[in-house]
Amino acid sequence: MNPDAIWNVLNNAVAAGGVPGVATAVSDARGTLFEAAAGVTMLGGEQKVDADTLFWIASMTKPVTSLAAMQLVEQGRLDLDAPVGDLLPELKHPRILEGGKLRPARRPITLRHLLTHTAGFSYAFASAEYAAYLTAQPNPPAFGTRAALDAPLLFEPGERWEYGLGVDWAGLAVEAASGLNLEAYFQKHIFGPLGMADTSFMPTAAQLARRAALHKRQADGSLAATPPAALTVPEVFSGGGGLYSTLRGYQKFLRVFLTAGAGIVTAGTITEMTRNQIGGLRAGYLPSANPALFVGADVNPGQHNQWGLGFIIYPGKGRFGRNAGSFGWAGMANTYFWVDPAAKLAAVMMMQILPSGDAGAMKTLIGFERAMYAMPQ
Repeated sequence: MNPDAIWNVLNNAVAAGGVPGVATAVSDARGTLFEAAAGVTMLGGEQKVDADTLFWIASMTKPVTSLAAMQLVEQGRLDLDAPVGDLLPELKHPRILEGGKLRPARRPITLRHLLTHTAGFSYAFASAEYAAYLTAQPNPPAFGTRAALDAPLLFEPGERWEYGLGVDWAGLAVEAASGLNLEAYFQKHIFGPLGMADTSFMPTAAQLARRAALHKRQADGSLAATPPAALTVPEVFSGGGGLYSTLRGYQKFLRVFLTAGAGIVTAGTITEMTRNQIGGLRAGYLPSANPALFVGADVNPGQHNQWGLGFIIYPGKGRFGRNAGSFGWAGMANTYFWVDPAAKLAAVMMMQILPSGDAGAMKTLIGFERAMYAMPQ
């Protein structure tokens, strides 16, 4: 690792207008090896980004929900391969969208399908067909409502990999099996034991005072800040994308995967979560039906990417340094993490920029990864 090079990447990105603020860290099983942050929480403001800045981590929620589900699998309260419709009646008779019409699915959905994005769900920002169907509904449900999850499938469960709503449904399965809402479950069984006091669906007023604003890339390449809005309790806590966390807090979660479960799951569960779960299917291609929100990309071009229970698995050496067998994922507003078992390291980078996959954010991420694996000068 070259700390000076990481600092240069962050400071240059802020100075060039590539990002308004960014926080990065590298951890091993014992704790933090390196932390760095640059820039401000909102353009035009004076509050500096640091390790305790609160970020919306969006889809970096998914591995947390996956871990919660696996805790309940260990206890026999959830089953990876039983029809999940037995627990969630809304999924008892799934429908598939074909040519603008709905037909019954021939296969049941399982928890394993939900956690591996092979259930058949998509997102409107990634599928034009999905977006057209949802827009055509007489009263399209609002985000954060349970009705917003009542979407059809695009293919038979297990037929292919497509990024979508499955982990939100897995979150509802955790609630149904545990008798707790997702916020209460996470706090009691994951965040409390790990000391993640700043990770929540509903941060306190004091935590929100440290929140980074969301920034949107403009047509001229500049960034414009959207001041943080007040939070309201949603009808459904989104197991697929609702959490807020900090650089310091999320490192504690990642160390679960460097310490054989950190005492909250077994080593066997970590092995199961980090092995390929989708056979010969390829993960990681995400098209875009809404470029203002999501650029769309092949996450790891040139490799036959795999998927575990909560993250992509890189079968070969990464282009920018990470080793074969590394696994990770990202959040909509350009937050990123990966765990590298061969190097016994975990890395996290947090920004708050739209669209996801923004060129300035990606340049910063690539620079960070290269510097992380570089030798000091």
